[in-house]
Amino acid sequence: MAEVEYTDYSQQHRKSNNASGTSWPSTMLQVCISTEEMERQLDSSGTSSCFSRFAPSIMLCKKVGAEFVGTFLLILAAEGAAIMNAETKGDVTYIGVGLAAGLAVAIIILSIGHISGAHLNPAATLAFATIREHNWSEVPLYVITQLVASIFASVTLKAVLKYDGLAGLTVPSGTPLQAVIVEFIITFLMMFVATALSTDKNAVRALAGPAVGASVFLNNILAGALTGASMNPVRTLGPAIVSNSYDRVWVYIVGPTLGAITGSAAYVLLCIDQKGRPQKECISEKERFGMEL
Repeated sequence: MAEVEYTDYSQQHRKSNNASGTSWPSTMLQVCISTEEMERQLDSSGTSSCFSRFAPSIMLCKKVGAEFVGTFLLILAAEGAAIMNAETKGDVTYIGVGLAAGLAVAIIILSIGHISGAHLNPAATLAFATIREHNWSEVPLYVITQLVASIFASVTLKAVLKYDGLAGLTVPSGTPLQAVIVEFIITFLMMFVATALSTDKNAVRALAGPAVGASVFLNNILAGALTGASMNPVRTLGPAIVSNSYDRVWVYIVGPTLGAITGSAAYVLLCIDQKGRPQKECISEKERFGMEL
């Protein structure tokens, strides 16, 4: 590879900032901007730069990191609200537990949706991969990251709250078949909304976070007393692993996974643009906002 001369912008900024007394945040901002200028200078030379060579790996690391943080915060909020509801003997209520989960989803989507897609959910990852809105090659890493983040969140809650009960678990109040059907329906609704707002070029994508968060809140109201309204395999698996309690845990793997895939596929089949063109032109991999739950 041919060597390319470039200016060490970051060193220049450090010298000038030390002389002028500029604050550290301002210095870092200038260094970041200068690094982008350096990358553009390298790329404009017509040679293959190290930045370009490692860009895919760096981007994947950012996605995985965002998924870990997002899933951690979601489980922390959803499971934590359920635990506090038990600790306060119902003062939080199912409405409060559902609201905590819905707000967490909305906030996280708005925060990291543009980085990783904010799946936060293996069922959502599989669903978006099925409709070709996510690369299959990234699915295993996403799923593992989401599960590990859920376990970390459950361990954190157990350590901080000193709680050894089972309130953080999602356990069906009825039969397993009833629970599978309920989880299928509510996950179908959530992913139908998520797919509509994150993949359709005609949708108002800025509302993806609030809309999906609202669907999670609604589902908790409808199904919280029946199944705990998981809609997410790792919402159940993480606490189950930490508590070593696997009562009917398969329900929360089968129901949400089938519901998510069906919900996304249903929207793709129904989707047409304003000119009535085929649904495949209504879905855009490259232009999607990238939000999923």
